[in-house]
Amino acid sequence: MNPQSAVARALFRGTGGRPAVLVELVLLLLWFLLFARLDALVGKDFAAADAHALALQSAEHAVHIDVERSANAWLAGNPVLAHLAVYLYRLYYVVVAGVLLWVFARHAGVYRRVRRTMVAMMALVLPVYWAVPMSPPRFALPGAVDVVARYDILGQAGRESWTHPDHWTAMPSMHVGWSLWCAYAVWTALRGTRPRLALVAWLFPLLMTADVLTTGNHYVLDVAGSVTLLAVSLGAASLWGRLAGAGTAGQDTAAAVR
Repeated sequence: MNPQSAVARALFRGTGGRPAVLVELVLLLLWFLLFARLDALVGKDFAAADAHALALQSAEHAVHIDVERSANAWLAGNPVLAHLAVYLYRLYYVVVAGVLLWVFARHAGVYRRVRRTMVAMMALVLPVYWAVPMSPPRFALPGAVDVVARYDILGQAGRESWTHPDHWTAMPSMHVGWSLWCAYAVWTALRGTRPRLALVAWLFPLLMTADVLTTGNHYVLDVAGSVTLLAVSLGAASLWGRLAGAGTAGQDTAAAVR
């Protein structure tokens, strides 16, 4: 096969167990745009968001896990760490995109599984945001410091959009959710060949958990919601994979009969 034919096959038909590059890119882009649009439409009931935040704070206080205020005060008193926390909070999308690209390019055997999990997370979180809008600690906790707004790397425009949001969707934390997905993707890709390195990937969601709690953006129970979201999404992705496999097997059988 000449190089031009190989490139064309990779772009339009797929090779090595991977989906076609161009088709995959277009579908993912359209899905992300749709998700962003739908995400902007939820969490608009601010009165309900405040009420849910108060109920969540009461639940956390009852079991003594309401650490958000003290964690936020600690970070607000450490400007150097606060700057680093803002960089992590704003730029984590680079890690998510990098992990997706890395799995696609280097670990085709697990790509569809981790991509299905990503898509499932995006689909499943929207009904939660619609049903349970949630004010973040930076708005709901008296005295909380909005660390990201104070040290925002995006400048004045970023600060204005941050301090005047048009929707409140703190439960679950998708910052933690995406970092969990990254760890799961890396762990899935490496656990068979480099198990110790695969475990290191789980440090990323731990770091992100510390970030969202100390910057005043999420509660402890938001993080628990993120873990639950990943678990449910793994089940949905597994079911999706079985259905897709059954459909492919049925097509192969029909072709063989013909």
